[in-house]
Amino acid sequence: MNQTTISKSVELVGIGLHKGNPVRLKLEPLESNSGIVFERSDVGVSIKLSPENVVNTQMATVIGKGEHFISTIEHLLSAVYAYGIDNLKVIVDADEIPVMDGSSASFCILLDEAGITQQDSAKKVMRIKKEVEFKDGDKYVKLSPSDDLAYDFTIKFDHPIINRQTFTLHFSKESYKSEISRARTFGFLHEVQYMRSKGLALGGSLENAVVLDDKKVMNPEGLRFSDEFVRHKILDAIGDMSLIGMNFIGNYESYAGSHHLNHKLTLELLSDPDNYEIIELSSVKERELALSYA
Repeated sequence: MNQTTISKSVELVGIGLHKGNPVRLKLEPLESNSGIVFERSDVGVSIKLSPENVVNTQMATVIGKGEHFISTIEHLLSAVYAYGIDNLKVIVDADEIPVMDGSSASFCILLDEAGITQQDSAKKVMRIKKEVEFKDGDKYVKLSPSDDLAYDFTIKFDHPIINRQTFTLHFSKESYKSEISRARTFGFLHEVQYMRSKGLALGGSLENAVVLDDKKVMNPEGLRFSDEFVRHKILDAIGDMSLIGMNFIGNYESYAGSHHLNHKLTLELLSDPDNYEIIELSSVKERELALSYA
């Protein structure tokens, strides 16, 4: 199995979550061994996808260079990772990725339109060799060795609609598209009101997020899954973990994880070369892994 990029350039326009302004997003192919590169076309700045370039994880994953940044990259990256794309240029004309409907489904449709092209260089993957964990009180995120890839996530909220939810994704491109990609970001009405008072979430609405008051879901159409909340947390985690720069083989587990904890986990993983090995796909795992992205 070799590295991949998209077959042709594609683009869309959507609303930015925090500024509420239209954002044009364009995806372009890149040559082998280029990785994922973000570009702010409005200011002429390129930012390589890397944990070292993360500048904020408070409400989204944000990468930056100097005074310029690009926010809310995790939903797009989640789809890119699920499609096994190694090399890609992401161009935006503003400081955030458009939120679309609050899930990654629109990005999956865009990638389906673009198509996937096999390149000449062998695909590199990271095999997790040792358990790596980052804790914050009772919250934790963890990677552990495994011959496959699974995401196991548990959340607990003091809200009658959410309570405690657990979901395990046994990863493949198709399981991601059917079980995870449509799960929307969510928030509480009092949080939305507070953020707007600070000039944030100006583009947020019931069209691009699940919003809850004290007792119920406010979206008239209701939920897409009864456990949509924990599924979206897995969507976020897949996007956040893509910052290691390649697909990995191993299991991810979290209790009450967040963008911040995921970022700390990537840094902890990469801090010690004994935690992992980077391998070019051999025939032993090649067919099995290739099927995951078929």
